[in-house]
Amino acid sequence: MTEKLQNQYAPDYVTPPGETLEEILVSIGMCKAELYDRIGKTPKHVGDIIKHGAPITPQTAMDLEKVLGTPASFWNNRERRYRESLARNEEKERLKNEVGWLRRFPLADMIKAGCINRQESKVEQLEELLRYFGISSPQQWRKLYGSLEPAYRRSRAYESKEEACSAWLRWGELKSREIDCAPYDKDRFRKVLSEIRVLTRAAPEMFEAQTVHLCSRAGVAVVLVPAFPGAPLYGATRWLTSEKAMIQLSLRGRFEDHFWFTFFHEAGHILLHGKKDIFIEWNQGEDEKELEADQFARNSLIPLGAW
Repeated sequence: MTEKLQNQYAPDYVTPPGETLEEILVSIGMCKAELYDRIGKTPKHVGDIIKHGAPITPQTAMDLEKVLGTPASFWNNRERRYRESLARNEEKERLKNEVGWLRRFPLADMIKAGCINRQESKVEQLEELLRYFGISSPQQWRKLYGSLEPAYRRSRAYESKEEACSAWLRWGELKSREIDCAPYDKDRFRKVLSEIRVLTRAAPEMFEAQTVHLCSRAGVAVVLVPAFPGAPLYGATRWLTSEKAMIQLSLRGRFEDHFWFTFFHEAGHILLHGKKDIFIEWNQGEDEKELEADQFARNSLIPLGAW
């Protein structure tokens, strides 16, 4: 997964800046009425700041700097942290009603695989899962993954385990970001596939790294990530950008002939079909594009002349 920021300061509670303002006034012996006169604000406005109702604006922060000697940046930072703290607490309250959504995902397997970290509370675990998907709420997941009919040809397996499959697909997307690729070149990719054809007789520890390297030179990121329980998928193909395609393989079956057929099948999708298409392989394809990809894989592995 992408590298995470360490030692982030995110306290559960931050005192309002109005409390600090009141403490400073007491410490220097200035009454509120005198502050009204010195900063040119109404008693009500200053009272609202001290009672935590009104925010300290950047202009008010500069006024306080002149009157009290505390830098405007101090007040601006205090106000920002306080408002952020309020927003975080409101967000946690909102997410408490969504924690049941966690049960639909293979969390234990995702944690074991290193996709996400185990958190102390269910709300924190939900926030971790949302960060993994790069979304702000379960509603956004439903928008992106829960209604995939327009973009995906849905399999029976995918319909029944959308959450596990979406977690696997997201894992591939994140892993692909770690692979630097040249801009996609169709002719170069065809040549690369000829080189990779020779690797089908090599040991797994050799052909995996070489396949990833060779394909990256042609603008295709190859990622090998085990499927999660509930996601009985063999592979997936999609375009991440107009210049970078991705082949995602799950290593289901663990047989080399199956691995290579799936790989060349996915490569066929890249060469033969559009950049807006997304293909998820769970079993034998039935539509025209799947049959074309099957034929491409057969001809790549055993050329017609060899038959």
